[in-house]
Amino acid sequence: MCTLRLVTGEEIEDTFTLAGDLPVRRLGYGTAQLTGPGYWGPRGDARDAVAVLRRAVERGVTLIDTADNYGPHLAEELVAEALHPYPEGLLIATKGAVVRTSDRAWHIDGRPRSLRAMCEASLRRLRLETIGLYQLHRLDPAVPLAEQLGALEELRAEGKIRYVGLDTVSAEQLAKALELAEIVSVQNRYHLLDRESEPLLALCERRGIAFLPWFPLGNGVLTGHPVCAEVAAAHGATPGQVALAWLLHRSPVLCPTPGTGSLAHLEENLDAAALRLSDGELARLSALAG
Repeated sequence: MCTLRLVTGEEIEDTFTLAGDLPVRRLGYGTAQLTGPGYWGPRGDARDAVAVLRRAVERGVTLIDTADNYGPHLAEELVAEALHPYPEGLLIATKGAVVRTSDRAWHIDGRPRSLRAMCEASLRRLRLETIGLYQLHRLDPAVPLAEQLGALEELRAEGKIRYVGLDTVSAEQLAKALELAEIVSVQNRYHLLDRESEPLLALCERRGIAFLPWFPLGNGVLTGHPVCAEVAAAHGATPGQVALAWLLHRSPVLCPTPGTGSLAHLEENLDAAALRLSDGELARLSALAG
């Protein structure tokens, strides 16, 4: 396992500069929870989803992460309904290459013509001329990586994509991708109890690449973890806030995008950015995956 230096509270940066060019608030918002189980269909009333998205931006969120297969298509449509015309400085990140056919069935399609069609459909749904960050939701093992990234580079040259990111990759795959294209972000599962992607995080640190950890709250497991609860009690916080704060302390390239359909939960998540953990608390939390 790679050893990464934990960042002390005084050193925490509120923003990360994507590609050395675009500053975004490190604590963003993810839209997966606006759709139903298995990312299929709606979850609750669309008006509630719109309210959550608008409140996230009111609270200073500048990174909204979505995907074309959430719904499918529904999450992108909600983002546009809630936030278009988009305020200056707001980065809309979406994904392509995963085709969802039911709440339990999906497949990967990284063929260049498919990626182009997916990207152009996302542009229409999001009401954008350029997608700020377009991510390969999964690499297609049946298509050469150079062809998948080449398709996105063509779209970038045409002005339809500004930045390119990857989702669910190894450090070795990222290193190979960097030989073929400029990659500014990755998304992998990473949280207090799951550090499998630590070699990838170390590479991101060396190359200045944003790491957007998915399931930053362990899909709910960490909100009830006893150690998180004990640390939280000392701060008048919640276990979930401690788990998010640990990520912000863990590495300056980590940019969590926790999702929720609840206004109250959104406020709780975003308040985690103000939580400062002591060196002793950080060490205790970090030992959980040991």
